[in-house]
Amino acid sequence: MEKSPAPFSEIGRRARDLLTKDYNYDQKFTLTIPSSSGVGITATGVKKDQIFVGDISTQYKLGSTVVDIKVDTYSTVSTEVTLVDVFRSTKVSLGFNIPDHKSGKLDVQYLHPHAAINSSVGLNPSPLLELSAAIGSKDLALGGEIGFNTASSSFTKCNAGISFNKPDFSAAIMLTDRGQAVRASYVHLVNPVNGTEVGAEMIHRLSTYENSFSIGSAHKVDPLTSVKTRFSDNGNVAMLCQREWRPKSLITFSAEYETKAKNSVPKLGLALALKP
Repeated sequence: MEKSPAPFSEIGRRARDLLTKDYNYDQKFTLTIPSSSGVGITATGVKKDQIFVGDISTQYKLGSTVVDIKVDTYSTVSTEVTLVDVFRSTKVSLGFNIPDHKSGKLDVQYLHPHAAINSSVGLNPSPLLELSAAIGSKDLALGGEIGFNTASSSFTKCNAGISFNKPDFSAAIMLTDRGQAVRASYVHLVNPVNGTEVGAEMIHRLSTYENSFSIGSAHKVDPLTSVKTRFSDNGNVAMLCQREWRPKSLITFSAEYETKAKNSVPKLGLALALKP
């Protein structure tokens, strides 16, 4: 629904994407092969230090049913079956990993013109229960989430947040880490023509009175090239340059340097995403 509030997980997403999305300090390769028959295949490989890990995933679409299967280098098979509109405005997903027989999980999402509700239940004798909800509209949303581990009888999540979104700016305030931290973020679209955005995020920890912040920016040099920068109070400086060298195929270079660390070595990363 176009006027429905986004799920709780989307509160503050615009700032998180500006400050963290596409930053990568390893060597990563992704190949996506779409198909008009409803079957798509994606192969991903990541080299971190001297270790190489990868996976192959496929997605099959048939009507309102989507089946995702992924096999990784550890021989783990992850499967998710999603049914859209089982009931009106409801999406149901069933996921499990092989050979882990305790990994089953059932997710249910319900969208209402003024609410978005997500629930998750682990399919095992001592399940992890999660519930999140957001109420309001596309522009203004208020929500919260809780998670409860029945095995330890303890809460794993207890967060709340509010966001206000417009095409040219987004602001959000969240209570995170089970009420131990306040996170505030703001993103502003400076120039719609070249996509220039600036944003900041500040975190205040209530128990220790510690503050931390990050500021970032994004800018399109031309229709095919974009750059991002990020500065943090801990002295870390990061930059990213992404180029669409052919339609839907991207090459991304990332770098980060710790200015306050002695004998610091810059972190460098290269990601190549191909989509024929």
